Amino acid sequence: GKCGALEEARAVFARLNRRNVFSWTILIGAYAQHGEGKEAVLLFEEMEMEGVVPNKVTFVTILSTYVSQFDLVEGKRTHSRIVALGLESDVFVGTALVNMYG
Repeated sequence: GKCGALEEARAVFARLNRRNVFSWTILIGAYAQHGEGKEAVLLFEEMEMEGVVPNKVTFVTILSTYVSQFDLVEGKRTHSRIVALGLESDVFVGTALVNMYG
């Protein structure tokens, strides 16, 4: 089932010598796509604590989890981070923000 696949993905991720924004985003996206938004958010927070800077795809992914969880507070906090990184004008990020606020 999907939980087994997520656990396997998490195990592979844990064995990576170097975790970069791409590996983090793939794992966050997998959890988000399988309806595990809370875990996706926790992974996003862990990624940031490890000093990995999110990219446009990471932000689009995490903003969609806020929509599904109706978590506008975290969404606004993430929006501030997007602005600080200068990514707000990106079409995909902007669309994700409109969807979140919409």
